[in-house]
Amino acid sequence: MIDLCGLRLADPVLNGSGTFDAIAAQRVFGDALVDDFPFSAFVSKTITLAPRAGNPPPRLWETAAGMINSIGLPNRGLAGYLEHDLPRLAALGVPLITNVMGAGADELVRLVDALGAREEVAAIELNVSCPNVRTGLDIGADPRELDAVLRAVRPHATKPLIVKLTPNTADVGLVARAAQDAGADAVSLINTLRAYAPSPRGGGEPWLGGETGGLSGPAIRAVALAQVRAVARRVTIPVIGMGGIQSGAHAAQFLAVGATAVAVGTESFRDPAAGARIRRELAEIHAKSGNTPPWKSSVSVA
Repeated sequence: MIDLCGLRLADPVLNGSGTFDAIAAQRVFGDALVDDFPFSAFVSKTITLAPRAGNPPPRLWETAAGMINSIGLPNRGLAGYLEHDLPRLAALGVPLITNVMGAGADELVRLVDALGAREEVAAIELNVSCPNVRTGLDIGADPRELDAVLRAVRPHATKPLIVKLTPNTADVGLVARAAQDAGADAVSLINTLRAYAPSPRGGGEPWLGGETGGLSGPAIRAVALAQVRAVARRVTIPVIGMGGIQSGAHAAQFLAVGATAVAVGTESFRDPAAGARIRRELAEIHAKSGNTPPWKSSVSVA
């Protein structure tokens, strides 16, 4: 078992927020999805106070080694999530981590208060990549900004609080330490890197409806490893590492540089069962090295 800020997980493989639609997947795969769910915990897509339609299409652009998304966080809003999505996600049989985003401390407090009252929610992940309406800066890009927001939110959090850091900052280790000092129970990284996709028609026009988007997939793995390594050296709280993980070997690299757990994102678009495969491959790596993985595994090596 893996202890992730008080959550007891069967293995260290989670999903990245917004990269695996468990409700849609269950419609396709039925009860088989629950019987062998590909992740040890489920992280919801980002929830905001009010419903969001998301960005206009096109929303995706495939790159040579990943993709750029400009989806824009479409969701039902807090009320819709609590009424429609939460009961179905709670039936998945694994701990549920709800990811939330707000334009400042006031919005985040309201989200944390509402989710803290629901026993179905095991932990809350704060997406701090949103620009603060007062400063215009990403909340997670400035250690002082993040400190102020977390100190306002922390007293309201009755569940473990995971802070999802933005990679678009000068010193991610400093930001992570600020999150820890302000009361975060864990940090997760990296989120997508800012990117631009030109229209194939030329003329200097953007292809994506939101003009710019977030780059994910194998192209960012080296950056992710560097940032996870830097953060793990600056904090004592658990670190969830993500960014271009496609195999058990990639997951092992993140664990080797200090991650407690890993999250799979873009790979699930290509292979919906990627989480389960990566978990098996990771267990095989441990078994071949002569070590017993510190989580449930049926893998054996003759």
